[in-house]
Amino acid sequence: MLIKGYDFALVSLFMMKKVNRPQQALVSTVNGAQNKRRFTTQPGVHVFIEVYGCRMNQSDAEIARSIIHAAGFQEAQSVEQANTVLLMTCAIRESAELKIWKRLHHLRLLSIRKNLDLKLGVLGCMAERLKERLLSPNITSSQCDPPDSVGTFLKDVLNARPSCRPGADFVCGPDAYRDLPALIRGAHAGQYGASVALSLEETYADVTPVRRCQSVPESAEDLPAANGSLSPFAQISVMRGCDNMCTYCIVPFVRGRERSRSLRSIVDESKQLFNEGVKEITLLGQNVNSYCDRSKDALLNAESDEVTLTPGFRTVYRPKRGGRHFADLLDEVSQISPELRIRFTSPHPKDFPIEVLQLIAERANICSHLHLPAQSGSRAVLDRMGRGYTPEAYSNLVETVRKIIPDVALTSDFITGFCGETDADHEATVDLVRKVGYAFIFCYPFSMREKTRAYHRLVDDVPQEVKTRRFEELRQIGRQSSLAFNQSQIGRTQLILIEGISRRSSQFVYGRNDSNVKVIVPRLVTPSADVQNAPSTVTLNPGDYCVVKICNASSQTLHGHFMQTCAAASFDRTVWEHIKIQ
Repeated sequence: MLIKGYDFALVSLFMMKKVNRPQQALVSTVNGAQNKRRFTTQPGVHVFIEVYGCRMNQSDAEIARSIIHAAGFQEAQSVEQANTVLLMTCAIRESAELKIWKRLHHLRLLSIRKNLDLKLGVLGCMAERLKERLLSPNITSSQCDPPDSVGTFLKDVLNARPSCRPGADFVCGPDAYRDLPALIRGAHAGQYGASVALSLEETYADVTPVRRCQSVPESAEDLPAANGSLSPFAQISVMRGCDNMCTYCIVPFVRGRERSRSLRSIVDESKQLFNEGVKEITLLGQNVNSYCDRSKDALLNAESDEVTLTPGFRTVYRPKRGGRHFADLLDEVSQISPELRIRFTSPHPKDFPIEVLQLIAERANICSHLHLPAQSGSRAVLDRMGRGYTPEAYSNLVETVRKIIPDVALTSDFITGFCGETDADHEATVDLVRKVGYAFIFCYPFSMREKTRAYHRLVDDVPQEVKTRRFEELRQIGRQSSLAFNQSQIGRTQLILIEGISRRSSQFVYGRNDSNVKVIVPRLVTPSADVQNAPSTVTLNPGDYCVVKICNASSQTLHGHFMQTCAAASFDRTVWEHIKIQ
């Protein structure tokens, strides 16, 4: 197929079809043991991966890394060492896409200036949204309309240097990463390619992610680097896609329908990671707590066919009956070991039945931090967003959560300036933020996305300056809420898991507490005088659990006095509260 004089390899370009791809496992499991296949390195292809956006994109990059390693391609450590650059992208807001367009243009200029002959691939959500429109031959003045920030940028680039088009050599959607080797080979053969089929089944459950190894940096300037050992932190993608169809959201159109990995595959991967030294696992999904394993075994072994939503919440789709649900997954993963800490993101507030909340309260190794995206505090705005709940139902959920999990830390997402939002609607959101007292909020000005229901049915009628003003006001109130929450922790004893060396000083390390708040402590420490049989000094490293007493707080971080390293299973706050610090 020819497009503007270029050979165009259209690997697959269709939406929401059941794709019969060859399910060749990159890692096979026989009798519980992994047999890794040997692949021949293909000289000449050196791939560098850049990740933008959410943690799901980080997980997808690990999957892509596994696939390119299995194909025999080498991974470069920098753009200068590479001849292929993959950008794992986000499409949730216009600003996220503008960043990618600018990066593509920079890489094109770099390739010309240094004679690198870089082949550029765009992966993920932006690839799925724009498809072949991202390819360099198709970057024309027609893409400069409508005159938004992306259109203005492309117009300026084309006018300044028409021969340097900032597009990609190939694009690959979230369900098509198995096609990456063919796309990369095609690009180096002079072809432009796109593989953007969304699947009803693809979960990459058979692909063992290649996670970056980490070591303790020796200076504040160093970032974690490979040394042959696995990082003590890992994330596992348990489900993909979203069925909620919120009117503002592009995710269902770029990530597809919800589908979940088998519970057994997730538990097995979690066990393997723990045995390799991982101390904390984050379960990932676009709507993680709507997880539903409907494999044959799960349907046969399900204890109940009933699907329970949060009281007062409704869904736009037919509930998936049967199978194993999120409470089952949390239950099994948290039983692997009390030394394995469990987090999950990103949930929807409709999928927090009582059994999930009770399980979090009962299991000390499931972090008592819940992300409850509210998006707005206005009934009218929530209705236009298609969120399926009222502010009253959301507030009732918050009350229930705090009753069952007293020390819970709540975080949330908010959008300012959504279609039709009035000053009164905005004030209702401000009131909700103040009333709940979040540990942290993420807020963004509304960005209209093509294909969404809002794009087709609503009017983006709030001026940009009003969106920005409301965003700044809400962000400031969020900071005040974070500061108040963090200051309430002063004097409390907490168990933290060390993550790495402080960027400001190599004399300090940072970890996170149960609430997912960053805690700074000295790296070389002396245990509390009241701790018996303690060594004179301790050097803290990533993966160490330790007990600290919080002594200072800002809106972003906590500072703690080190008391002692401690196994997670033996931590008892009521005991440690009475131990004095030096």
